[in-house]
Amino acid sequence: MADKTLVVVESPAKAKTINKYLGRNYSVEASVGHIKDLATFKLGVDTKNEFQPKYVTIRGKADIIKTLKTLAKSSKQVLIATDPDREGEAIAWHIAEEVKKINDNVKRVIFNEITKNGVKKGIENPRDLDENLFMSQQARRVMDRLIGFQISPFLSRAMINKTSQALSAGRVQSVALRILCERENYIKNFFPIDFWNINGDFKTNGSQISAKLVSYDGKDIKNPDGSGKAFSPEEQKKIDEKLAMLYYISSQEQADDMLMKIKRESYIVNDLTKKTVTRRPFAPFTTSSLQQEASKRLNFNNKKTMGLAQKLYEGVNVGDEGSVGLITYMRTDSVRLSPESQSAARDFIEKNYGKDYIPEKVPEYTSKSKNVQDAHEAIRPSSIEFTPKAIREYLEKDLADLYELIYNRFIASQMSSAVYDQTIVEIKGGDFIFRVTGSILKFRGFLAAYEDIKENGNGNENGASTENEDEGYILPNELEVGMNMNLIAANANKSQTKSLPRYNSASLVKELDEKGIGRPSTYATIISTLIDRNYMQMDKKTFLPTPLGIDVNEVLIHNFEALFNISFTANMEDNLDEVATGEKTYLQILNDFYQPFSETLKYAEEHGDIPEIVCEVCAAPMVIKVSRRGRFLGCSKYPDCTNTKPLPKIEQEQKKEPEIAQDINCDKCGKPMYIRESRFGKFYGCTNYPECDGTKPYTTGISCPKCKEGIVLERFSPKSKKKFFGCSRYPDCDYISKYEPVNQECPACKHYYIEVRFKKVEEEWVKYKRCPECKEAFEIKEEK
Repeated sequence: MADKTLVVVESPAKAKTINKYLGRNYSVEASVGHIKDLATFKLGVDTKNEFQPKYVTIRGKADIIKTLKTLAKSSKQVLIATDPDREGEAIAWHIAEEVKKINDNVKRVIFNEITKNGVKKGIENPRDLDENLFMSQQARRVMDRLIGFQISPFLSRAMINKTSQALSAGRVQSVALRILCERENYIKNFFPIDFWNINGDFKTNGSQISAKLVSYDGKDIKNPDGSGKAFSPEEQKKIDEKLAMLYYISSQEQADDMLMKIKRESYIVNDLTKKTVTRRPFAPFTTSSLQQEASKRLNFNNKKTMGLAQKLYEGVNVGDEGSVGLITYMRTDSVRLSPESQSAARDFIEKNYGKDYIPEKVPEYTSKSKNVQDAHEAIRPSSIEFTPKAIREYLEKDLADLYELIYNRFIASQMSSAVYDQTIVEIKGGDFIFRVTGSILKFRGFLAAYEDIKENGNGNENGASTENEDEGYILPNELEVGMNMNLIAANANKSQTKSLPRYNSASLVKELDEKGIGRPSTYATIISTLIDRNYMQMDKKTFLPTPLGIDVNEVLIHNFEALFNISFTANMEDNLDEVATGEKTYLQILNDFYQPFSETLKYAEEHGDIPEIVCEVCAAPMVIKVSRRGRFLGCSKYPDCTNTKPLPKIEQEQKKEPEIAQDINCDKCGKPMYIRESRFGKFYGCTNYPECDGTKPYTTGISCPKCKEGIVLERFSPKSKKKFFGCSRYPDCDYISKYEPVNQECPACKHYYIEVRFKKVEEEWVKYKRCPECKEAFEIKEEK
């Protein structure tokens, strides 16, 4: 057996970076993601045999497995260095199952950062594969398959008279949809409560200040928050009782009466408090907080943020240094940092900012998130030497901006607190007390590295109006207790409680994180899935559930309320964590889950409001089926009865306006063109039709894989009466394909497009996606 050690990672980019740090005694090979998955197009789980999953080799991965086995045979040891999380452990487990047939000297290594020291540390600390971590991931995968595969068909049937679209449900995504719909329902039914604020302008010794009325007749004025109306009598009673306990100015008449009395009084400075206020730095980034800040500061969506972070972790080319992993592992819920990184940060801060910016004690942080695993460090730069300024020239702008955000947040987290001088002045006249607060930044501290930003909001999380901002408001130095204050003006301003705002990318991730819905690494996928399936849409950078999403939510909540709720989903995350730590077993949580789930599903099937469409030939129920040409209704007694018919046509869908194609203009009249559909497929038609009959073949927007110059177009063959896809440079380029290309990057090998294909499974055609480069297949669950 040779002296070489085989190191297996999942990403070619990661392999390239790691290979640079390991000598000639190592060979580094990429699995290009998972090599096995649950069997596609069927349940893939034996529910009658202890929920045994039915794994199959992913299409296109047989050659990779063969290569790994060949290399393992000629290696003294196999080290599997997939990502340091449960998903990575599952990939490692399946790779180990294959290579152990050839070489049983298999160990697991962890690279929290792809640097020379990080790789060296990982190689020096191999461990056995963690079966508990693998079982936790398997439990999540199996549970998601059981829910999605069995509820999605029910959902499609229940809404067959509302949409012809194939619908899907998911354990986590459907709860996220519920959160969005409940917020939208709250906003639509919000009933604002009126209140008035009274402000007084006072003058003394040439100085003028404005203060707010905060007390009258010994009662503190506290404005209401939230809605004045509830959905139920019980909730309304609570609101009424709460409002009755508050003392606030509730009418214009009351405000006018108080203004008359205010103007009769004489005023003095009743109390004056000066104090120093400190503001602690932000914690270093977790996956959740990184997505939130990238959304607020860089306007990145969650998917883009995680894609860029993955590149920074796996390695990017940095001049003479070659490929370098610039940040630590980006899927983490921990705010913990290594002592070495904190020491390096303190040295950097002293050198670049001064000793005053170094706190006496090394900062420690705790996470506010639910279900924290704390398996890895917080996200930080892998080396303090790679400053954003030094490496910006080597990075694309978006990569550089995200790296700078991560770098500065880490540095700021290790700096001293910001210090403010705060002054609070109370002005009293008769039974009235006014108050004003002034706050001046005395020492910038961490703000020197990580500037704060103001968010545009509609009030606080409870819908209450915010107080006047006091930072930067300077009060006169000569104010003293007992000093006379001359009232020069007083006014009352009407205000209203404000509804909670719609969620945006940052606030939705924060809500999911704090409620324990899903894992931070899944948030980007949850959001993109809801958008892709037209369950929600972006409206001025906020998320708005679509009518389809609202209808889907209503069906799911009506039939599966106990399943698609925050409590169940968060508790299930706790259970999965307990499997990972060995406190519970895979079989235990699946048994606890499946029996009540199957009973609920059976009840919904028998008693749910599902439109029944009867076969005209044999009177049996019709069921939704899928063919190469799409979805249709077929008799449930097939093959005894072969009757079929189209899905019901939905009036709303029939009237849908055609979409205007971007940057496509008519060759005849120069006007924009619609994306239209005929029985021959999609095409571009002039918006000036019928005055202009200009048309063009539909372009996929994907460059030709053969000549790299043309664009792939959708075409139709009059002879075969079938559509196909060919190069726009025909006849100079003869590229042709019967598979529809999709402008979507392959998750496995990053190839620039994938294809839609069909496969016949048990007398039914099912649709799936396949990468033409690495041959990996991806199930389209909603089509089942």
